Amino acid sequence: MRGSRTILCAALALAGCSHKDAGNPAPPRDDSKADFPIQTSTIVVPIGVRLSEIEAGLNARVPRALWRIDRPDATCVPAKRVELLGIRAKVVPRIACRIVGEAVRGRIRLSGSGNQLIATLPVSATISAVKIGGVIKRETATGAAEVRAIVTLGLDRTWQPTAKIRIAYDWVEPPGIDFLGQRIKLVEKADSKLQGVVAGLERDLPKELAKIRTRERLEVIWRKAFTSIELNHDKPPAWMRITPQRLGFGGYRIRNGRLELSLAAEALTETFIGNRPPDPVPTALPPPAGKLGKDGLRFFVPVLADYAQLEPVVLRALKKRAAKGITLKAIGPVAASFDKVTVYATGNGHIAVGIAAEVAVKGSAMTKTRGVVWLTGVPYNAPGSQLVHVRDLAIAGQTDREAVNLLLNLFLDPQVVAEIRDALAHDFVKDYTHVIHAARKAIAHRREGDFTLSASVTDVTHGEIKVTGQGLFLPVRAAGTASITYDPG
Repeated sequence: MRGSRTILCAALALAGCSHKDAGNPAPPRDDSKADFPIQTSTIVVPIGVRLSEIEAGLNARVPRALWRIDRPDATCVPAKRVELLGIRAKVVPRIACRIVGEAVRGRIRLSGSGNQLIATLPVSATISAVKIGGVIKRETATGAAEVRAIVTLGLDRTWQPTAKIRIAYDWVEPPGIDFLGQRIKLVEKADSKLQGVVAGLERDLPKELAKIRTRERLEVIWRKAFTSIELNHDKPPAWMRITPQRLGFGGYRIRNGRLELSLAAEALTETFIGNRPPDPVPTALPPPAGKLGKDGLRFFVPVLADYAQLEPVVLRALKKRAAKGITLKAIGPVAASFDKVTVYATGNGHIAVGIAAEVAVKGSAMTKTRGVVWLTGVPYNAPGSQLVHVRDLAIAGQTDREAVNLLLNLFLDPQVVAEIRDALAHDFVKDYTHVIHAARKAIAHRREGDFTLSASVTDVTHGEIKVTGQGLFLPVRAAGTASITYDPG
């Protein structure tokens, strides 16, 4: 028996007979931080005003008495001529009269849908023909018209509203009187005056729209939008930094009794891990950039598996494996114990796994070895998967197989390596659920002063696992919609 142990001791060479600590050098530690790509997002910025406010302003600005008519030498009935024997003769002379009248308006109403604003102005006119042919003192007619201003709104380079107005009006009751069996139409006289009413609307409506204070409100929102928003408080602490780049004008829209400017801010959205990053420095409000795309909000949600989470899992798995018994090829049964596991990043997409262990050939106290053995492997996940595995798990560095000691032989055993590899597998489901829930809650409704950010996550996709000094990161790309509204309360 003693002879066989001596042969075994010689075969193990430098490894087990000395009882000294053994193992291989620890791989270098990589302390790099997670670096996530910068995303370009589009955030809706609706600014609006209640139609009732514009309506009230117009009714206060536009006089109720719209116009008056006083034409002392008007023609009520033109002269009639007939041709008799080749001679044109006047049969009925021109009948002169004096046309007087006035028109008043009712309440101006604003309505519309989509991007079309309609101002409706009801007009009632009373028109009289006085001293008709010097015979009839007065004949009076009334009429009613609906003046409609169809407004196309815009913005100039300084964010001031502009308006192009197309006017249409209909006489519901065209004014006119019957005289000597003829109809004296007074519409043309009224129509000429309505042109002045139209000009007044074209002048007054943009002035009321200017009360929206578009530029003033946008400057407040633009400045406040240079900020950082906490996506997750811990495990890991994560922030989304927003840096607006452009502001596009997509037209106006009318909904729920409000006139809204449809704006969109193009912004950079960056993800940071750890402490809150410094807010970006606000820039001046740029001119309108035209209509931007509809990509919506895009950012990364980092899901972290701290290496400390993996260490006890690996240690438990190895202790269970030792309890079942380990037999090494060409050596036989061994008694192994495992005391500590250390995991960290070692660069190039690899992790280092250090395992403190002691191993002895059963029945031979002279062949006991203890120390730390380091392995390296590559974490990976399948596309769209939250489950991370480790491949290429092997002892770190070069090993002289002839001089390999008992401890290193332990970690060359396929069953031991399989136990370690399986224990390093990590399912991000629990971490993922926590972080996504926290991120959704953080951006759902965030109010700061007079502006509110409201966002929703509508789509989530997984990226490839990242090995960093902080842990294993599963980058989750989140997409959704976001809006910043201004409400001074």
